[in-house]
Amino acid sequence: MTHRLLSLAAVFTLSTALHAEDAFVPLFDGTTLSGWEQHSGTAQYRVENGVIVGKTVPNTGNSFLCTAKKYSNFILEVEFKVDPSMNSGIQFRSNYYTQETEVEIAGKKKKFPADRVHGYQFEIDPSARAYTGGVYDEGRRGWLFDLKNNEAARKAFKQGEWNQARIECRGSSIKTFINGVLAADFTDDMTAEGVIALQVHGIGKKTEAVGKEVMWKNIRIQELK
Repeated sequence: MTHRLLSLAAVFTLSTALHAEDAFVPLFDGTTLSGWEQHSGTAQYRVENGVIVGKTVPNTGNSFLCTAKKYSNFILEVEFKVDPSMNSGIQFRSNYYTQETEVEIAGKKKKFPADRVHGYQFEIDPSARAYTGGVYDEGRRGWLFDLKNNEAARKAFKQGEWNQARIECRGSSIKTFINGVLAADFTDDMTAEGVIALQVHGIGKKTEAVGKEVMWKNIRIQELK
């Protein structure tokens, strides 16, 4: 009887795990950019061998390939690979205005140009600083959670290889993971909903940085109630 109960418990656990896995849905079909739209800058995005590739171009600001749909509470998983000389990021709960808009943030007025993507960002930072997995508030408040006190997360990033980002948003709770290691864990209630976006950082007039690439694949999300 004990063995049978254990067996049934194991089956239940496996069934629950499989159901949770099924709850994830892909955001990228592996072939086209259907369901995505570009905002802010003019970096180049293409699909190649089941991967979204973002390439730097000169004389443009930060570029973002955004989901057409907005998300609130979710678990997002993305695999990425980045040129070691680049800076990039994965936006979440991010937004943009259709016309120039002035808002007050932390007691200060800030003007957003039309189409400027802003909001939470999972940092992709292959530099020696190694803040990949930290959370930066793009276009608004700057760093919300850096990794200066998280050596384990800084060491988890794999230079020149595919890495996995995981982002969990539940109400005001925000958690990020890099290759399974907890990176950021904090609360913030400024923005409850927004798009997911893939950033190619602007390079200004740095000709040596033209044509650098960052790649993303296996992009999937599980929406939470």
